[in-house]
Amino acid sequence: MQHADCLFCKIAAGEIPSTKVFENEKVFAFKDLHPSASHHYLFIHKNHTRDVNDLVASEPLQLADLFSAIRLVTQREGLDQTGFRVVTNMGPHAGQTVFHTHFHILGGEPLRGFGSR
Repeated sequence: MQHADCLFCKIAAGEIPSTKVFENEKVFAFKDLHPSASHHYLFIHKNHTRDVNDLVASEPLQLADLFSAIRLVTQREGLDQTGFRVVTNMGPHAGQTVFHTHFHILGGEPLRGFGSR
């Protein structure tokens, strides 16, 4: 189910251009416009949910769809060999700015910030 006013729904539908890195019947992944690492991808389910809590409450099987796609892309890009980070922001205090559940995949270089000092 697509929401007419959702930026990520429009990207998945091809109404707004993006640099696609993966697509199947359920999941769409694209490069982040403002990358925080040499590999920075966003993974979304084509069936709209607002955030990770909404997804788990209403469509928990979407997690398997998303993480299966993440596995395929990170293996294809060799990120599984060096490591990568999976991030989702839940709500405005966490930095969520687009209210369509999405997962950031960051890798391809040593990452700083979370978990490092």
